[in-house]
Amino acid sequence: MNTGLRITAFAAAIVATFGTAYGVGASIDPVVAEKPPAAHDEHAEAGGEEAGEKAEGGHDGASGAAGGLQISEGGYTLALDTPRVAAGKPATLRFSVKDDSGRSLTSYTREHGKELHFIVASRDLTVYRHLHPTRAADGTWSVAAKLPAAGGYRAFADFKPAGKGATGITLGADLAVSGRSEPAALPPVRATAEVDGYQVTLDGALTPGKARELTLSVSRDGKPVTDLQPYLGAYGHLVALRAGDLAYLHVHPNGEPDDGVTEPGPEVSFTATAPSPGEYRLFLDFQHKGEVRTAAFTVDVPAAGAGESEEGEDSTESEESGSHGH
Repeated sequence: MNTGLRITAFAAAIVATFGTAYGVGASIDPVVAEKPPAAHDEHAEAGGEEAGEKAEGGHDGASGAAGGLQISEGGYTLALDTPRVAAGKPATLRFSVKDDSGRSLTSYTREHGKELHFIVASRDLTVYRHLHPTRAADGTWSVAAKLPAAGGYRAFADFKPAGKGATGITLGADLAVSGRSEPAALPPVRATAEVDGYQVTLDGALTPGKARELTLSVSRDGKPVTDLQPYLGAYGHLVALRAGDLAYLHVHPNGEPDDGVTEPGPEVSFTATAPSPGEYRLFLDFQHKGEVRTAAFTVDVPAAGAGESEEGEDSTESEESGSHGH
């Protein structure tokens, strides 16, 4: 075969190869980036399993969607101006929420008494703070904080921009706390947590993809607490964080003060859905005698269908902790 014929044959082989590759590629779905979790319109209200299944998207615990895994979402970015602080020393955390044009967001919809809820948790989930920053006119938020242990942390901004049709968003950013770091193991699963002389008992279980009711009962010195005080418009606030990636669920209680139905304790109930099996930390904020306290639990969420009783209810227990969130 002369040179001209060899070149012609080689070119034909290349054409045949690329033609075959194109045919295979056209028969397979293209690889695309995973869509970010859908944002919620409103925090879920009472209604049990049916309400949880009807919730659309969202980062609230009733819908089962996880938030806080992305620093940017829905056209907004969490800009943490203080990415590093020293362990055990007072510090001021500063941050802003930027839009796609780089401008700081200054218009928010107030939810549960606040324009924005700011949560800071250590990667090992032994330190948790629900902070209340203040916003300057230029959109910069700031809040005093003293984080006791060195290591990696995650900061969450839970907010809803102002405007018709706006949806709630939870953004997350990494925060470093310098110092000697000794990550702790996840606390064990127990049914009762103790904090400042209060005992909080968790009844109920989280289930992947299904809304379940969690009931937390508050007592002190063996006596039920029946005069819980409203805190941010509720008798309790619950945040769930998934161990490993710190996926964020912000769950609000079923009922509210002065609705004619909800009692001020000892029980506070929530409807929540786990986005996946795994271990979670639950942090309950409640207020009594003018002080807010945080009770923390570890919950093991089995795979769907596992660990259910004959009645179909999941059984799980929670962890005892004296964690403070404020």
